[in-house]
Amino acid sequence: MAAPQQREEKESEDCSLLPLVHDIIKCMDKDSPDVHQELAKLKVKIQEARDQISTMPGVDSSPLEQQQQLATLREQVRTKNQLLHKYKGLCMFDVPKAS
Repeated sequence: MAAPQQREEKESEDCSLLPLVHDIIKCMDKDSPDVHQELAKLKVKIQEARDQISTMPGVDSSPLEQQQQLATLREQVRTKNQLLHKYKGLCMFDVPKAS
């Protein structure tokens, strides 16, 4: 059970590129030889973001397909809500209320 939780934590990591860009600018201001190392870190971070995006569900669907799927799901929710209200109104059993 720990493995899925670790995966979720990794996926929810901060994907901000701003700290890396800031480090690169600082290195450039100081004429530091670490600029290439910082640029490599930025490149890796961008590639990780690309990999995450390519594995997201729905990326391979066109916008029209996504809209159709969204409409279908909304219709299912509406139908289930109607059924839920209908069954709540049936009152087949007297359920004592806790006080």
